[in-house]
Amino acid sequence: MSNKPGILADRAIASLFQNGNLIASAERDRDQIQPASLDLRLGAKAYRVRASFLPGPGHKVEDKLSRLSLHEIDLSEGAVLETGCVYIVELMEALRLADGLSASTNPKSSTGRLDIFTRVISDYAQEFDIIPAGYEGPLYLEISPRTFPIIVRQGSRLSQIRFRTGQSVLSEEALLALHQRETLVASDMPNVSGGGIALSIDLAGEGLVGYRGKHHTGVIDVDRKAGYDILDFWEPIHGRGKGELILDPDEFYILVSREAVHVPPLCAAEMTPFDPLVGEFRVHYAGFFDPGFGHAGAGGRGARAVLEVRSHEVPFILEHGQIVGRLIYENMLEMPETLYGAGLGSNYQAQGLKLSKHFRAD
Repeated sequence: MSNKPGILADRAIASLFQNGNLIASAERDRDQIQPASLDLRLGAKAYRVRASFLPGPGHKVEDKLSRLSLHEIDLSEGAVLETGCVYIVELMEALRLADGLSASTNPKSSTGRLDIFTRVISDYAQEFDIIPAGYEGPLYLEISPRTFPIIVRQGSRLSQIRFRTGQSVLSEEALLALHQRETLVASDMPNVSGGGIALSIDLAGEGLVGYRGKHHTGVIDVDRKAGYDILDFWEPIHGRGKGELILDPDEFYILVSREAVHVPPLCAAEMTPFDPLVGEFRVHYAGFFDPGFGHAGAGGRGARAVLEVRSHEVPFILEHGQIVGRLIYENMLEMPETLYGAGLGSNYQAQGLKLSKHFRAD
């Protein structure tokens, strides 16, 4: 394993299967590897549990499941997961990481845009979504649909994993220098602090500025593309020239950044999901931005970041141009063979305000 710090690209991820660092219970899907990540697939069984949990040192997830599980659900033919419930599913991929190789996970973009709260758990874990170097064992996904009930099945892909060596996050000085060379966000005066580069909210104009999720809807099959009418699940929000939006507690919103985002081919990025310094709200579930997102050479000029927003505890007023989150950039170990959007059938390249792939575009 390389001593150079960085994120593994698609070619190196494929080699993890070959050298035994990645083990799968079924043959890999043809499109499962992304430029800097691997989609993780649900296994055959889900367990409804009383509450979310972490196993902690000395404990395996299956030991906690035997105590906390309420009932078992067969996913082989598909099953409905209800809102407000917590489920645990063993994933089809397991790890045998080499020393010096760690991993982190995040929901896929389409998962976050459906307000499906997911986190990966490993045996002995004291943190969600963080897999320490040298870990050997299974992976489990915690799933909690928050707004819409969903249908999932064995093989459904709700989460993704990245692999890295060393400390690959760019310093603020390196980030500012990269922005000056590559224009990471479309801003003449970028706000670089807190280890990242700021994004602000777009609420300008009279027209459509976002969507609010409806309650008591039908179910959404997570594997069905362009299968649902937007208005059956979403309430459009129009700006009416006010330039502001009041977030109601525990409502779910899809909004968009004011700035276009660019992830150069030799970088990957991640959005911080929650920053209490700018407000008590969450702005992103699915935080990975692959190399090539928004890159002109991959057809992505002008791509903006879609924000999955949920306020906590109190109503909160968002105003146009207000900072809502930060992008953290990391170095890749090598150039991916294929960039995001370049022949991958990527759903969100060159995007503006856009719902998940499950909804029919008008």
